[in-house]
Amino acid sequence: MTGLLDRVRSVVSPGARLQLAYRQMDGDERHLGFPVVAKAAQRGDAEAQYRVGRAYLDGNGVPPSRSMAAHWLQCAAESGKIEAQAALAALYLTGAGSGESVTGGLFAEALPGEPDFAQALRWAKPAAEAGSADAQALVGYVLTSGPEHLRDLPAADEWYRRSAQGGCAQGALGHGLALLRTATTDAERKIAVVEIAKAADANLPLGLYLLGVLTEAGTGVDRDPAAASQLYRRAAERGVRSGQARWGLALMEGRGVDRDPVSGESWLRRAALAGDPEAAALVGDLYAKGGDLPPNYAEAASWFHRAAEQGHGGAARALGMLYLTGAGVSRDANEAARWLRLAGEKGDKSSQADLANIAMTGAGSPEDRVRTREWFEAAATSGDLVAAFNFGVCLAEGVGIDRDDAKAAQWLRRAADGVVNAQYWYGRMLAEGRGVDADLHEGRAWMQRAADAGMVDAQVAVAEMMVNGKGGPRDHAAAYKLFQAAADKGHVGAQFAMGAMLGGGHDIAMDRVAAQGWYAKAAEKGHPYAVLMLGRYLARGTAGQTDLAQARVLLEHARKAGIVDAERDLAALPPAPVPSEPAPQRQGHPVAAH
Repeated sequence: MTGLLDRVRSVVSPGARLQLAYRQMDGDERHLGFPVVAKAAQRGDAEAQYRVGRAYLDGNGVPPSRSMAAHWLQCAAESGKIEAQAALAALYLTGAGSGESVTGGLFAEALPGEPDFAQALRWAKPAAEAGSADAQALVGYVLTSGPEHLRDLPAADEWYRRSAQGGCAQGALGHGLALLRTATTDAERKIAVVEIAKAADANLPLGLYLLGVLTEAGTGVDRDPAAASQLYRRAAERGVRSGQARWGLALMEGRGVDRDPVSGESWLRRAALAGDPEAAALVGDLYAKGGDLPPNYAEAASWFHRAAEQGHGGAARALGMLYLTGAGVSRDANEAARWLRLAGEKGDKSSQADLANIAMTGAGSPEDRVRTREWFEAAATSGDLVAAFNFGVCLAEGVGIDRDDAKAAQWLRRAADGVVNAQYWYGRMLAEGRGVDADLHEGRAWMQRAADAGMVDAQVAVAEMMVNGKGGPRDHAAAYKLFQAAADKGHVGAQFAMGAMLGGGHDIAMDRVAAQGWYAKAAEKGHPYAVLMLGRYLARGTAGQTDLAQARVLLEHARKAGIVDAERDLAALPPAPVPSEPAPQRQGHPVAAH
């Protein structure tokens, strides 16, 4: 009966007809109500213009059209319709268009453009001042996240507070974040979490995610990994990329939820493909580490690349190391330098050092040498001992700066109080008289400290000084122990030295079988004198094994490496046997194989 009366009234009253059309658009008869409302909008009715704008925005009874929505919302906004002003401001914040007008071709139908914060503020401000809680939240957002010249954090905080008091979930979220930013006590943080929880209770996706972060960390709320994981799940299901990443990680590691690596990786991939760099880095890390299957470095490289291109420092470093080692990608020092440079610019000290090492080989860009030196110099000046060591090396090797041995020695000495590598470098400079007066005794003492800390190069250097009695007494037994420690770690020079010491002529027991074994290890790595000595051993049967053919091959390699003594050893070998002519084959029937 009520619907019939409405229709009867609408015949005699245009106002009643328009109200009926509004109800039809709000119900299931949009196709009947929209033409009536559209005519009223064309006549200049602000409410009708707003309704038509919302219909185009929501696809309510008409195909969705952002440009048509913007046109009608602006018409209503210019007439002072508060809701239209707030909706138009929101359109600008979603990248609907830019400029003084939103009509015509300023709104692309396919994809929105960049946010226009100035226009958003222009339309949100009057609605906010008129009491619209939604518009107040929009003003707070512009003043917080807009371009620098528009930012005003104290004013933004006040607008968020007013919006939150008006019951707006977005306002509660902004107000909570503002309170959290300035909180200094746990009581203040709890008040902030209450506001963020209001946004989460309203199922605001970002509110769910942020409450999850706070719950996981125990900030302003009791720490609860299980509750945090469920908040991440709800945020993930609503499309929050960071929530998808955190939910995926929770499933991967069983954080407050039953472990489910398959679903976890699926959520991480979803977040990564949606553009979350942290998720992409995590997926890359999963492939790099491997699990039930061996690592897949090629797959890892593709995910690290995705994350690094979005500025993720950790992924950039990982990708740089893959290019440096040739794992999953072609070895390419220049590509390695490119990604290590990005990680270094984000403050990763290991990447800065690795980039410096690459620069010293001549790879990377010329600017890399200067850039790494500047990084090290700035950090060294502020008291960083590792940076002081690296800066000292730059000065000693002329990396990004003119070589200056005296300054290098000063910085290396400063770093030597706490950096093992600096102890070795400073000891070498003392022993060689580079930048300081030569002092073999002091140099040996500094390198001994590095050797005692397990530095392989220092162990070899000190052992050589002990063998030759430089900077202190001869001590072949102690030298042997140092050489063996370094040789066991794969140092090719130490492996050759072990062969030399065990071969005789030193104050340790001779063992030529063991000596030949060490020469063989060093020869496999291309040590030219180890190749010579192994050839001699096999030619002369020094260790009880004679192999003239192999000896000839080894001595020939040594000769080609420029070792003059190899010529005499080759000349002393008996002539190689001349291959005999093959016997003529007998004619006849082939013998059947049994």
